[in-house]
Amino acid sequence: MHLSKRGEYGLRAMIYLARTAEEDQPVTIKSIAENENIPSKFLEQILLNLKYAGILQSKMGTGGGYYFARPTDEITLGQIKRVLDGPIAPIRCVSQMAYEPCGCPDENTCGLRLVMKDVRDAIANILDETTLADITERVKAI
Repeated sequence: MHLSKRGEYGLRAMIYLARTAEEDQPVTIKSIAENENIPSKFLEQILLNLKYAGILQSKMGTGGGYYFARPTDEITLGQIKRVLDGPIAPIRCVSQMAYEPCGCPDENTCGLRLVMKDVRDAIANILDETTLADITERVKAI
């Protein structure tokens, strides 16, 4: 799995939003960008992708910004990562969402594929079981 700057910034922005937002109260791009040290133009594109994916909603005008489309205990890090960076699998032949056959003679006995499937499963389990609400609680406990 590769986490791009887009994925990293998106996850940081969503965690910030989960920590600071009150229900249905929009948070501005400027506020997120300044507090998380993310370029605002890049952040704007990231948040639009998350909006189109149904994770965020936005309100325009004075008092506008972004807020969650559903509760943070229903939004996983895996969902966010897949929207921003695509599949979690380190190689395509173990991807559940973007499978492509590899060039090995036999996928069923390919040692590399077996190990990379374990890697994909471990990472996916963590990201798909961790919600934004979980992260918020974890940060509060520190």
